[in-house]
Amino acid sequence: MPKPAIEHLLTRRSVFANTLGEPGPDSAQLSQILTAAVRVPDHKKLAPWRFILFQGEDRQEFGQLLVEICRREQPEPSAVRLEMEAKRFLRAPLVIAVVSRIKEPSPVPEWEQILSAGAACQNLIVAASALGFGVNWITEWCAYSPGVQQALGLQQNERIAGFIYIGTAAVKPDERPRPPLEEVVSAWNS
Repeated sequence: MPKPAIEHLLTRRSVFANTLGEPGPDSAQLSQILTAAVRVPDHKKLAPWRFILFQGEDRQEFGQLLVEICRREQPEPSAVRLEMEAKRFLRAPLVIAVVSRIKEPSPVPEWEQILSAGAACQNLIVAASALGFGVNWITEWCAYSPGVQQALGLQQNERIAGFIYIGTAAVKPDERPRPPLEEVVSAWNS
């Protein structure tokens, strides 16, 4: 049963990717999640983000590509490491790469465009978790890898804001401490 929005925001929790499994979102749910992702602040309507979906066998095929890239970019990766890379995108039924793309020339500062991509990541997380899925926003080495960027066809003005893993949580995550408001909130006084 869906929670009221404020209750959901106050209780939402990331779920470790290794604890996600089937089922993932069906096509109607995925459409809802992606529709929510594009409803973010977007100064001048630039859409400074795009999404790459990894589902089904494509996750395993991309894992083999990660193995090849890891061999090229990492110093002497172990067999255990390469096996982990092969299975990296198999941790959840759906992985969404969020690509931040800077539109130039533009009157919108680069920072605002990057923040919009971060907001798209957050909306993906909130929408998927509101539908009852476990979600985890991860970067890891592959988000910064030149080989992965090339394999995904990223242009000079693009970079990965994160990989959003979505599936059914095998276990409910424990709550973690959050900073007390008095440590992170202040009022401006002249």
